[in-house]
Amino acid sequence: MKIIITGSHGFIAKAILPTLENKGHNIFKLVRSATNLKPDERFWDPYRRELDPHTVEGVDAVIHLAGESIAEGRWTPTKKQRIIDTRTIPTRFLAETLAASARPPKVFVCASAIGYYGDRGEELLTEESSPGTDFLANVCREWEVATVPAAVKGIRIVNLRFGLILSPSGGALAKLLLPFKFGVGGRLGSGKQYWSWIAIDDVIGAIHHALMNENVRGPVNIVAPHPVTNNEFTKILGGVLSRPTMFPAPSFALRLALGEMADALLLSSANIKPNRLISTGYTFRFTQLNDALTALLSQS
Repeated sequence: MKIIITGSHGFIAKAILPTLENKGHNIFKLVRSATNLKPDERFWDPYRRELDPHTVEGVDAVIHLAGESIAEGRWTPTKKQRIIDTRTIPTRFLAETLAASARPPKVFVCASAIGYYGDRGEELLTEESSPGTDFLANVCREWEVATVPAAVKGIRIVNLRFGLILSPSGGALAKLLLPFKFGVGGRLGSGKQYWSWIAIDDVIGAIHHALMNENVRGPVNIVAPHPVTNNEFTKILGGVLSRPTMFPAPSFALRLALGEMADALLLSSANIKPNRLISTGYTFRFTQLNDALTALLSQS
């Protein structure tokens, strides 16, 4: 397939690019610098609405992974606006550009997140569940709505609702490893909140599954089948590292250090099942957290 990808400097894109290339796909990266373009790069500036329409002509698929990190820096009003704008503006522009193409791609795979559901306690959530009402839920809802122009054109849309992605080279796990390796890790808050996780290997597999399987469309929960509570996550991670987990971080301390981000990313609960992946025949490499962490940390 001929595939265009955005966000190529992010850790998800860096993980999936070698797999796509090894499978024989022809990859082109959309980048925001027009100078010194490499042969596999194409320039775009979604904020100035600049993208040569010929770039998307005859492309089979688009994977859109670009967006401001939600885990770097406090959520000031300016930061929150960037989180919204870097998701909705490029997504809508790309969707409109694809819709205007004489030969549009067959599939538009766009990042989203399980933040769509908000803080839901022990409630079992699937792709059919209603959205939450907090900041991240609103961001994810607007993010997914921004793909609508491409859907109206008849392009198959896949909204990847990523859970907690486990990779030693990036994301939450990389940040957790340091205190746990020094034996000062512990549960966050009450520890009762559900963390719906997925190994980076299955993120790669699920995205490729979404590209190749025409039955995959709409929102897709990119999580493993067996979510765990933060307390369970803590104990398993400590066990894999052979370290104690006796230093809990109280909710008030996390809120003091991180502000609103603490509630949204660390203390909220989302007990999520990947129904759409399962129903369309995706086979997970890792279904149990202990197996995933053991394999991933052996690579670090």
